[in-house]
Amino acid sequence: MLVILGFAMIAVFMVLIMTKKLTPVLALIIVPTVFGLFAGAGLGIGDMVMDSMKSMTSTAALLMFAIIYFGLMIDVGLFDPLVKFILRKLGNDPAKVVLGTAILAAAVSLDGDGSTTFILTTAAMLPVYLRLKMSPVVLTCVAGLANGTMNILPWGGPTARAATALKIDVNDVFVPMIPSLVAGLVVVLAFSWLLGLQERNRLRATAPEIWGVPDTAAEFDGGTSAGASGTGAGRKGGAPGVAAPAVDRPLGGAGVAVLERTEALVDDHDSAMADTALDPNRSTLRPKLFWFNLALTVAVMVVLVANVVPLPFVFMVGAAIALLVNFPKVKDQGAQLIAHAPSIVAVVSMVMAAAVLTGVLKGTGMVEAMSAWLVQIIPTSMGPFMAVITGVLSIPMTFFMSNDAFYFGVLPVLSETAAHYGVGAADMARASITGQPFHLQSPLVPAILLLVSLAKVDLGDHHKKVLWRTAVISLVMLGVGMLTGAIGIG
Repeated sequence: MLVILGFAMIAVFMVLIMTKKLTPVLALIIVPTVFGLFAGAGLGIGDMVMDSMKSMTSTAALLMFAIIYFGLMIDVGLFDPLVKFILRKLGNDPAKVVLGTAILAAAVSLDGDGSTTFILTTAAMLPVYLRLKMSPVVLTCVAGLANGTMNILPWGGPTARAATALKIDVNDVFVPMIPSLVAGLVVVLAFSWLLGLQERNRLRATAPEIWGVPDTAAEFDGGTSAGASGTGAGRKGGAPGVAAPAVDRPLGGAGVAVLERTEALVDDHDSAMADTALDPNRSTLRPKLFWFNLALTVAVMVVLVANVVPLPFVFMVGAAIALLVNFPKVKDQGAQLIAHAPSIVAVVSMVMAAAVLTGVLKGTGMVEAMSAWLVQIIPTSMGPFMAVITGVLSIPMTFFMSNDAFYFGVLPVLSETAAHYGVGAADMARASITGQPFHLQSPLVPAILLLVSLAKVDLGDHHKKVLWRTAVISLVMLGVGMLTGAIGIG
């Protein structure tokens, strides 16, 4: 019964948020409560949730003050030069922008912290997306793909957990999986390029007066096209009186026009964080404090990577110093806190609500029952393929439960079973980490809640675009691991 209730609860939750029948916060609270009562939790459900919530408070504090800190840095103009640099290097072609997003997210993911990756990627790229009228869902999708794939790095957490749980050296787990990691990143870049092409075509179809496409290659040559003249005359699809954009050399023979002045696409009704990043005349700019803010941010990042002080406290102190120096007046300090309150409420409320789901799963015994059931249903004839089975199971199981629950609760049981069929612990550990791209999209992962909140994206919309792609990446990593011998068969 617990197995049925557990899977049914997860299924109902996913359907409700993906069909937008409920917001993620409400679904995280209502659905587990109803199923927990059916599971016989009774009045004890409150204690289950509170026990789970205790472990969430530090995460909520981290996300709250990280949002304040980086939101303030955006307001004062710290990232403005970076945005301009990205625009110069990537141009205004959506395909290049999306590909650049993936490369940036993968590079920042080297620090092993998802929250930091998503904060910096969103801060740098969201203004670009808004300038070009691109969908922020594409940003969250690509960032999620890149960070999830990079999450198998030894210092990312899952690889170390797998090695610890099975009592083997972490290098024995990670090093043979490097080809799988490279293959996963290649797929990420391929997906990113295809998403960028889709965005390019969507913009061309929805705003032809701005993103019109020349009909002949000749119109791209010589710099004397209608776009260069700024009149729109002589170019098919050009609206009278609308300045035609400068055009870039087409890729693959398909013409695409790109904007010469991205400021034309600024939407005054975009989110407060994005508007401040786009407005060069905003009152919160502090150009004279640029080097101080840069030094402070570098210091915060160094302390984060060094992991010598608890991360929530790092951002608390960083936010306090940044507020005090950039906004000495108490009134201005209060205004800054209020300005970022919507983002704070959105992400912290989801973190707290997620405690209901995790509390019910663990407190009612659903997680243990689901794990035991999955182990029992594996036929004996499939024993030699336990590593492959573990890799496939890691995709949904790490999505529905925490990494700690899977690696310390489920993986040892699966590994013990596999040992009877000659499948080594190292093979099991390597296979178990291939589900991480999918895991990172779980609503139980605070970093992904931070990402969708900063980008003002609905979690259901994010899941529609990202889940099947992360499943493909996980399966590719598993397949490459088998081909290279990193994941063996007994």
